Amino acid sequence: MKATQRFRLLAISKHLASCLRMGSWSKRTEALLFRFVLFPKFSFLESSQEWEPEATALAWFGLSLPSPATAGVRRAGRLILAANRDEFYHRPSRAADFWGNNNEVLSGLDMEEGKEGGTWLGINTRGKLAALTNYLQPRLDRDARGRGELVAQFLTSDVDSLSYLKKVSAEGHLYNGFNLIAADLSTEKGDVICYYGNRGEREPVALAPGLASSWTHVEKGRVGGVPATVPPTSHAGLAEPTPPAGTYGLSNALLETPWRKLCFGKRLFLEAVERGQALPKDALAAQLLDVLNNEEAQLPDPAIEDQGREYVQPILSKYAAVCVRCPDYGTRTNTVILVDADGHVTFTERSMLGTDPSCWETSTHEFRLQS
Repeated sequence: MKATQRFRLLAISKHLASCLRMGSWSKRTEALLFRFVLFPKFSFLESSQEWEPEATALAWFGLSLPSPATAGVRRAGRLILAANRDEFYHRPSRAADFWGNNNEVLSGLDMEEGKEGGTWLGINTRGKLAALTNYLQPRLDRDARGRGELVAQFLTSDVDSLSYLKKVSAEGHLYNGFNLIAADLSTEKGDVICYYGNRGEREPVALAPGLASSWTHVEKGRVGGVPATVPPTSHAGLAEPTPPAGTYGLSNALLETPWRKLCFGKRLFLEAVERGQALPKDALAAQLLDVLNNEEAQLPDPAIEDQGREYVQPILSKYAAVCVRCPDYGTRTNTVILVDADGHVTFTERSMLGTDPSCWETSTHEFRLQS
């Protein structure tokens, strides 16, 4: 490290220590903490191994798979997905669109050097859908394979979702922590939606519509296979109601791990879906976008602290919200996907313009799944 870099780091360290000691905290201090302590990859501290969300991926989503007997399913859809992507503001990417001359695959694209073409969420006209979230871990393997390829490869393959996830599970050790949802949506044959997380069970599981999605308990960062004795509690200390069958939540832990922000976001998601049964699709999408932009921190949350350890503590007050808003990093994309009983897809994306969290644009793509 050069002398000028050592001097700069020493000055920053003294400033942060002084703020912590005197209880003085400003946006500038917070930005310094993010730039030089938590996420040093983009500063001169190139050799640091501290936690950072290195691969572009979703950070939270709710997924509803209504039973065919559910009232209003033809209007609201047989699949309702709402998702947030959190990322560094300056990481290059493209907004959702059909890929070049390929009018089959619709997704946003990562344009980070060395990871071009990866994606976090996408769907194609043949009914293949995939979504990726990173698994919060304090340290990353810098030599691991890029996780964004997992979604892109599935969307362009002819392999069914369960077989694909079984193949991925055999190579799961080659990647940093992730969760992957893969789906085959077929109006004629029926839908198959599967999940695999490489920090959980070795085999992928099917998420069939109408099956119970009971709360599960967390033990040392792992999801247990039995319903929790005591459901997650609200801020008032009251037990949250059991979610309807076929509804799932996923953040940066294993599927259905009851982080407080996941439970809170899932409740808002379900309320929006319930209200939206009598509304047009664009109104339902707008309500779900509102859910994705909720910045209320859900604290305390020992589960996040235990999984992220000391690396997540300084940003916990912002990370513990459905919508993350920090200096240089946060929620950059909201996506809502609605698929109705006739195979009509409505893909709505709200994305940040440049690096300014106050400037956004919304676009909608609509198409019908091929038979």
